[in-house]
Amino acid sequence: MEELDGRKVKILEAIIRNYLETGEPVGSRTSSKYTDLNLSSATIRNEMSDLEEMGYILQPHTSAGRIPSDKGYRFYVDHMMIAKEEALEEKARKVSEQAKQVQDMSQMLLEKEDKIENLLQQVAKVLAVNTEYATMVTAPSTHRNKVKFLQLSRIDANQLLAVVVVEGNVIRNHVLPVSEELTDEEVLKLNILLNTHLNGLSLEEINLGMIAALKNQAGIHSDIVGGVIDAVAEAIQQDDDLEVYTSGTNNIFKYPELSDGSKASEIITAFEEKQQLTELVTDALSEENGTGIQVYIGNESPIQNMKDCSVVTATYELGDGMKGTIGIVGPKRMNYEKVIDTLKTIRGQLDSMYKKS
Repeated sequence: MEELDGRKVKILEAIIRNYLETGEPVGSRTSSKYTDLNLSSATIRNEMSDLEEMGYILQPHTSAGRIPSDKGYRFYVDHMMIAKEEALEEKARKVSEQAKQVQDMSQMLLEKEDKIENLLQQVAKVLAVNTEYATMVTAPSTHRNKVKFLQLSRIDANQLLAVVVVEGNVIRNHVLPVSEELTDEEVLKLNILLNTHLNGLSLEEINLGMIAALKNQAGIHSDIVGGVIDAVAEAIQQDDDLEVYTSGTNNIFKYPELSDGSKASEIITAFEEKQQLTELVTDALSEENGTGIQVYIGNESPIQNMKDCSVVTATYELGDGMKGTIGIVGPKRMNYEKVIDTLKTIRGQLDSMYKKS
């Protein structure tokens, strides 16, 4: 990416900020009002021509002003994020309207929720209301988690209850049939055998040789060991049908550049069918860059139906490697600063809540 001097950076930011607010092409006279540069309209027109040649802005019509290109948005987002990180501590001390919005969100999220599903649905709704964009939140994945604890107990003479606890305190119960009633001592020995050999292991580490050795030690109860192994596999394997909670799809119609019949239909279809959203989640988790925030502008999006949008995602973690994704979808002229700050806040709240629990 070409090096931009200070003057071009200020003019580019003036164009982008004005377009974010109005959605209208920006002319040289308007740009001059948004900078602290004492430049004539002619000088600004020359700088805008340079920015257009460099690919940072576009002229949609011959007589119209300029609008940001995907490359221009990318520069703005990257430049803004660096500046935001440097100013984070100072901003945290300031009392502002945004701080009030954060407090309101916190109150909504801290309402008692008995299930993670209800909490994540609430997160999606809060984000849609707060940002006025379309939102999505995925349930955390437990893929590649490890066994924490196993417990066998008798239900009756012909059934055992196998309780499997994996990292993240995800609990799965399975009923295992038995050919004859086991004594308390036999159940105890099986619990010791299974926990001694399986605790702390991932599914990939439980190999055929280990299973054969466990069955051999279990003797006549080898079928029970096989049933427990199947229960463990089911508990810690990744669910093929990733749960995705969405909200605010009607917000798409608030933005003229997206409310065109075919564009809006494609975006809403992606939200309704959700299969494409799982592709976005997979990409966001694999590209996670350490900050937990990913910004996709236009054609950068892994979802073809969203090439006219910007998508911002955040990775949240509930501990023990359980990760999920929060995403916000809107026009390319979205308020990136507000969206990124909001995602960081929500992610921090989820993290804090589950560290305390």
